[in-house]
Amino acid sequence: MRIRLLLALPLLATTAGCDIFDPYKREGTWRPTAANERNLATMAVIPAERVQGTGAAGAAGFTAAGAIDRLRVDRVKPLPDTGLARIITVPGGGGN
Repeated sequence: MRIRLLLALPLLATTAGCDIFDPYKREGTWRPTAANERNLATMAVIPAERVQGTGAAGAAGFTAAGAIDRLRVDRVKPLPDTGLARIITVPGGGGN
């Protein structure tokens, strides 16, 4: 039993530093927020949320929908010229 413990200690010591490789613990990465669970709980309490949810405060749904409509009818607005970078069109570069 003691030998097993002595053999396991180095293994435990080497895996202790693995937190830096865990994608959920690295700085600047997405972390689970339990949003799905909160949404399900809201739908259980307020049945109307099952039919049509509530948008986030400040969400730009109409703006995004308009952009999709323009994309579908091939009337995409050009990007604004901010002077920060030169934007060029590459023929066939759309990934179609």
